[in-house]
Amino acid sequence: MPKTAKVAISLPEDVLRIVEQERKSIGESRSQFFRRAVECLLKNKRDREASEQYVRAYNKIPETKEEVAAARKAASIILAEEPWE
Repeated sequence: MPKTAKVAISLPEDVLRIVEQERKSIGESRSQFFRRAVECLLKNKRDREASEQYVRAYNKIPETKEEVAAARKAASIILAEEPWE
């Protein structure tokens, strides 16, 4: 297991009460619960940043009409080969 560090945090009592109910209902320790929560938060941030980067790049260099037409044609050929039963 990677090296870990202990961290103390302060939470409002009502938030802690909800956390305790949730973590107990899924059988996690507090450490597991908060580790998972932080990992999800960081993953969501990375995903959002990647999406924003994609949109910026697309807006900078959007596909051409010819590229759209070629993609539609390729999709039509591929879909026509499917055995739509």
